[in-house]
Amino acid sequence: MFGNYLIGLREGLEASLVVCILVAYLVKTKRRDALKPVWAGIGVACAISLAFGAVLEFGSQELTFEAQELLGGTLSIIAVGLVTWMVFWMRRTARHLKADLHGKLDAALQMGAGALVATALLAVGREGLETALFVWASVRASGEGTSAPLIGVLLGIATAIVLGYLFYRGALEINLAKFFTWTGGMLVIVAAGVLAYGVHDLQEARFLGGLADKAFDISDTIPPDSWYGTLLKGVFNFQPDPTVLQVVVWSLYLMVTMSFFLAPQRPSALKTPSTGPTPVGERTQTPSRASQKRPGA
Repeated sequence: MFGNYLIGLREGLEASLVVCILVAYLVKTKRRDALKPVWAGIGVACAISLAFGAVLEFGSQELTFEAQELLGGTLSIIAVGLVTWMVFWMRRTARHLKADLHGKLDAALQMGAGALVATALLAVGREGLETALFVWASVRASGEGTSAPLIGVLLGIATAIVLGYLFYRGALEINLAKFFTWTGGMLVIVAAGVLAYGVHDLQEARFLGGLADKAFDISDTIPPDSWYGTLLKGVFNFQPDPTVLQVVVWSLYLMVTMSFFLAPQRPSALKTPSTGPTPVGERTQTPSRASQKRPGA
């Protein structure tokens, strides 16, 4: 349940921040008339995300067992790829997200209501579709057979909405860079478990071999139905009897991804782009003629 709560919190907070940036900018620039199309775009994005999640959940139930496992394994791997990309993208561009959204809003304001709807739809919809896919894959991987994973996701999203509102009202300040770093690292661990489960699905679908080659079996030491087995399953998607291929994929993904994630960012990635409008309140200083003279001139 904790892993699913983390997914809902992390993904939901990203979407909440996007909404806060869009709304706050329109209010600050006295363009409240543009709020309706922006909220319409946000609503459409939420509806599409929910519909996508429903299609994944109910559409797969009509398939045969092997087809379900093949679809589940494939989508789980795709979900891990998208989430991994999102974690690194946010780590690299979070500091420029606000300016980027402001630029897109300025362009949309000149084009009309349809462009505003599309801007909000694309900005929030991407987060929503990623969330729906990864949540579906994570809930399948947890395999609890209860509503606990879904409750965890909903609680995480509800927390993100509350935090987003507090940010908007100026009642809460946290170091978002550290927040996204810590949650990003934990999300990588959760993604590793989802990836291993996706590999297991492909083995059960007979798309990959090695289903009978167990790396170890500690079911007697950590029973899956025990409270600590359930806890490990919910947080890390732990499996007491994984196959050799699952362990190899899990280990490689975790080592490689964590190595890049924890590596210091290159100076070029930390610099603010030199192009684009000068921030409000800042003046471009022109060097004086004296400073332009060559030494000894």
